Amino acid sequence: MDRIELSQIRCYGYTGFLAEEQVLGQWFEVDLTLWLDLEAAHQSDAIEDTLDYRQAIAQVKEIIKTEKFALVERLAGAIADSLLSLEKVQQVRVRLSKPAAPIPDFGGRITIDITRPLPQDS
Repeated sequence: MDRIELSQIRCYGYTGFLAEEQVLGQWFEVDLTLWLDLEAAHQSDAIEDTLDYRQAIAQVKEIIKTEKFALVERLAGAIADSLLSLEKVQQVRVRLSKPAAPIPDFGGRITIDITRPLPQDS
């Protein structure tokens, strides 16, 4: 299966377990892999035959900016669900990172990595 990969989508949002995270917010970074058939686009060279990835980026940013969840796992799932609604997308991988998680004495990043297929009834 063919793929489109989008990396380093950066956006400010309000998801987090701590109350301060939902008020003050923080930066999130997202990498996506979208599986779809690119053969028609290869043949036609037409945007209608592929995924306009500007739409995928816009959807990710809108969810991060407007949704508030306690868990980043829930945010990653919401992003995956939204992207699976795009025409032609058959499977999605979402890598959602908090580059500055508010954890004492921890300078690393937290990353949730989920892969979801298109539901069978779609």
